[in-house]
Amino acid sequence: MADVSLNVTGAKGKAAGDVKVPAELFGIGQDEVRSHVPLVHQVVIAQLAAARQGTHAVKNRARISGGGRKPWKQKGTGRARQGSIRAPQFAGGAVVHGPVPRDYSQRTPKKMKAAALRYVLSDRCNAGRVHVVDFGIADRPSTKAALSVLEPLVAQRFTTVVLGRENINEWMSVRNLPTVHVLFADQLNTYDVVTAEDVVFTKEGLESFTGGTKSGKEA
Repeated sequence: MADVSLNVTGAKGKAAGDVKVPAELFGIGQDEVRSHVPLVHQVVIAQLAAARQGTHAVKNRARISGGGRKPWKQKGTGRARQGSIRAPQFAGGAVVHGPVPRDYSQRTPKKMKAAALRYVLSDRCNAGRVHVVDFGIADRPSTKAALSVLEPLVAQRFTTVVLGRENINEWMSVRNLPTVHVLFADQLNTYDVVTAEDVVFTKEGLESFTGGTKSGKEA
């Protein structure tokens, strides 16, 4: 497959050249992407499951204080026999079959996660929703300057911005924008692409991401 060409947008939405990106990451056909939706779904569900703390719990009879004495004698009262006032049928008693701490994480091979990320990136690219920008921020952070670059491209759509580790000022410039989720290239994952309407790379972020995946690292 031939490499995909993406336009680079500079300050105030002006064109600033273009850049080639690998077709195996951004150029997968829409039919193939559509056929792998179940794979993407499985990876996203696994990612959401892994984020669950799993610390929910209720008290069983062993964990509730009191109830050590039999509330009334076994026979002769006319009432049903009972062994403890902390049994589930009593107010203040234990909970039956309630949630207990558990691990929700699912095993997801690295190749599955890398493939799912390629498919969702290609899907966004096929829709014209992958952009490369040069914020032009050098000495100090400027949210105004970052916004002047992003607005012509994505308007008010929810956007994932991908930076290189050296883009500290850019990170500080976009982190407070309400429609932006910002992360570094080595943190890019399927969920953050699926939930974004647009994906914006800085030139450094794109280079870091494509270089990292080419060298065999997990996408």
